[in-house]
Amino acid sequence: MLPIKIVNHSPFALPQYATPHSAGMDLRANIAEPLTLAPLQRELVPTGLFIELPAGYEAQIRPRSGLAAKHGVTILNTPGTIDADYRGEIKIILVNLSHTPFTLQPGERIAQMIIARHEQIIWQSVANLSDSTRGSGGFGSTGRS
Repeated sequence: MLPIKIVNHSPFALPQYATPHSAGMDLRANIAEPLTLAPLQRELVPTGLFIELPAGYEAQIRPRSGLAAKHGVTILNTPGTIDADYRGEIKIILVNLSHTPFTLQPGERIAQMIIARHEQIIWQSVANLSDSTRGSGGFGSTGRS
């Protein structure tokens, strides 16, 4: 287990894993009153959470499948990345892709956050790349399914 520093300015409990093998923790809307998203409307929703990640880690923000499947509400800029040197409030860019308004309640679970390791690289300029079976094929080159 990796300890992560967190400041919680919301009245809600800290994010937690729902099951022993969950990859993500649910984030909640830190809003004082219900917020209605009209069809195709997007809104920057605060969580009240501030984190300090160690170098070499990022927080990935991803949609909740239930909101997307049942209500057409998802996240723009997904997966969002929170860098280790960011100290501001975590906010979620929600969008309503359905044809009906969606009302978000205070404390409602709106996103998942996954903490992941990452590497930084150094570019190595070369004249050519090595051959591979796939080569330059992309966008459907390996078949439809």
